[in-house]
Amino acid sequence: MTTTTTLAELPGLVGQELGTSDWYEVTQEAVNQFADATGDHQWIHVDVERAKAESPFGGPIAHGFMTLSLLVPLASGTYKVSDAKMGVNYGLNKVRFPAPVPVGSKVRARVVLQDCQEIPGGVQNTLAVTVEREGGDKPVCIAEWVTRAYGG
Repeated sequence: MTTTTTLAELPGLVGQELGTSDWYEVTQEAVNQFADATGDHQWIHVDVERAKAESPFGGPIAHGFMTLSLLVPLASGTYKVSDAKMGVNYGLNKVRFPAPVPVGSKVRARVVLQDCQEIPGGVQNTLAVTVEREGGDKPVCIAEWVTRAYGG
């Protein structure tokens, strides 16, 4: 499900689910690329054999911050603001990683518009984002994400 709306209509959607993203598969290649980009090469992420032998998760897992970084592509598939010229990340109020993301897992995001306030040139949105793992019994990431959308 994807919601298409306008800047003026967004405040009327507060409290509603904007959509659920498609599933995204977390591959070892993506985890390795994230490790290279961030300099976080902890063995539980990048050493497959050691992670299988020593990790309590039974194999390598994605970085928590990698999961967090997936909010952008996942949420972009849940809603569109048709008259926004640009959007920016404004910050995060709260983030938790209740469960790991084993490599090979599929994740998706559910996005609820928690708040929407007018700002000069656009709106500031607070999104309640829950990232879930296919077959998982609890979320892998819960985030209160603040974004801004600007019109023309």
